[in-house]
Amino acid sequence: MQFSHNPPAIFLMGPTASGKTGAAAALVSRLPVELISVDSALVFKEMNIGTAKPDAATLAVAPHHLIDLIAPTSAYSVASFRADALRLMAEITGRGKIPLLVGGTMLYFKGLQEGLSGLPEADPAIRARLDARAALIGWPAMHEKLALVDPATAARLEPNDVQRIQRALEVFELTGEAMSALFAKQRNEALPYNLLKIALVPSDRKVLHERIAIRFEQMLKDGFVDEVKYLIEKYPTLTAESTSMRCVGYRQVLEYLAGEYDFAELRDRGIFATRQLAKRQLTWLRSMADVVELDCLNPELNEKIFNEINQFIKIMN
Repeated sequence: MQFSHNPPAIFLMGPTASGKTGAAAALVSRLPVELISVDSALVFKEMNIGTAKPDAATLAVAPHHLIDLIAPTSAYSVASFRADALRLMAEITGRGKIPLLVGGTMLYFKGLQEGLSGLPEADPAIRARLDARAALIGWPAMHEKLALVDPATAARLEPNDVQRIQRALEVFELTGEAMSALFAKQRNEALPYNLLKIALVPSDRKVLHERIAIRFEQMLKDGFVDEVKYLIEKYPTLTAESTSMRCVGYRQVLEYLAGEYDFAELRDRGIFATRQLAKRQLTWLRSMADVVELDCLNPELNEKIFNEINQFIKIMN
């Protein structure tokens, strides 16, 4: 690994339920790091159970930047994240510490490291039109339409990946160009840091799937349904199409509350959706270059992460 004279920064990435938060929290007392959350769900206030937000005790010993930023009715973009993260990284470096960015929103990591693609802002009118069309023909058919205009993007998306299919079709309508083509032309805004990128990857995906099931069941026991009830009562404008309600699990709870299926099916659908998220996250991780992979199922995981980072810091010094 070649290093420049830039300061160090660390990416700690992994799929949902891989133990990222616990690992990062364990590092704070041992290394000169500050944590920056890289999670598009954790930016929302009052969404605690379904997002697996670190609890107050964890945040007391291991504060995370970029948690609880906005109301569930607001939106937060990759561009917003990049601007906030760059500002925080500079401040942390200025304090003589190392920014440790931890999370599972791979598009945020990509946007931060590689720069932005110049994609247009969301257009509510186009989104409403796409939603209306999807209500008639279904999202798998919308996925087929996407394949006609942007086969590269369609190929990496599941037919039920509603949010990303909608965004790719929206970008095509707004620009006349495929999202994949715009990404290919993106500006090269090099991140002015020497990066250590650690990916927590399971040696046995079945074990990760079991972790996901146990965690979702625990969320339901902890009051996930009541959390969503509270949110839609406090924020009447929230719908299944709101950015916050597209977070994994929340859409399924909304559909359950609307009477679309029973509690047992809510459990099954929530677990399935979370496993699909993990699959997408692992696909992103496999496509990234210069990544140190560690088995998130290893009982010595935290020590292995510590050793990797400690060695990196020694080399940088």
